[in-house]
Amino acid sequence: MQQDQAYLLRQLSNSTPGHSRKSRVVTIASGKGGVGKSNFALNFALSLIAAGKKVVLIDLDIGMANLDILMGLNPKYHLLDMIKHKKSIWDVLEKGPNQLEYLAGGSGFNHLHQLDEDERSFFFHELEKLHGYADIILIDTGAGLTLESQQCHLSADEVILLTTPEPTSIADAYSVVKMLHSQRPSLSFQLVINRVSNPKQGMEVASKFKSAVQSFLKKEIKIFGAIPDDPYVMQAVLKQVPFTLAFPRSSASSTIKRLAERFVSGTPEPKDNGGIKGFIRKLTRILDK
Repeated sequence: MQQDQAYLLRQLSNSTPGHSRKSRVVTIASGKGGVGKSNFALNFALSLIAAGKKVVLIDLDIGMANLDILMGLNPKYHLLDMIKHKKSIWDVLEKGPNQLEYLAGGSGFNHLHQLDEDERSFFFHELEKLHGYADIILIDTGAGLTLESQQCHLSADEVILLTTPEPTSIADAYSVVKMLHSQRPSLSFQLVINRVSNPKQGMEVASKFKSAVQSFLKKEIKIFGAIPDDPYVMQAVLKQVPFTLAFPRSSASSTIKRLAERFVSGTPEPKDNGGIKGFIRKLTRILDK
């Protein structure tokens, strides 16, 4: 009964005359694993909510999904349940802290190409129901350029690229930009340098990265910000509580909250071919190739 009521309320909110919310799809990327991508995605989502935006967080890190672990939660349903058992997205959207709604990735299949035509069609049909439901749909993808992550980034409105100052991380992040830019030159990137020792280091690394992308790829990339290497982040991971909630006054929490406020104030409306519908159209074309 409660699920029926929740579904009805969502349908009413999406069909209210004058409703003009356009859901912007933003993917979180990294060149390699271990740079804090999923932790950033989770805490950035919570900070966007604190800044007044309605957010849905989707874990599409196929085979390595861990957002629920970072929150210490045991979701009832996962992405595979929705697809294999024909569950509505309203049934599988889980509740996290502070009104966060998220779709848990779980495990059970390795890539979207495993889905047959009927399963893929159902998956996209359910995702499309999020149109107008949230202001921002954040998608946490696999590290590097797995087949799924590449397809998701190419279909998104915008990519937030996370790296650390380590040379290997920088090189891998550059490879991500190079590959995605070669296939979709208009794709917009926001660069975040994670785990910097001080603001000066963060700006130096970001500026060098931006300069290299501009010189060799003729591509403009936006510097979004730098997050300090904060011991409270690991303490929060061990507690299985998002660090912005466990330690709201820590340096990492303060920084990511400022980034969220900047993102909200500077986030443009999705173009007509953007949003969740545009994401699905682009992804369908890529998968059909």
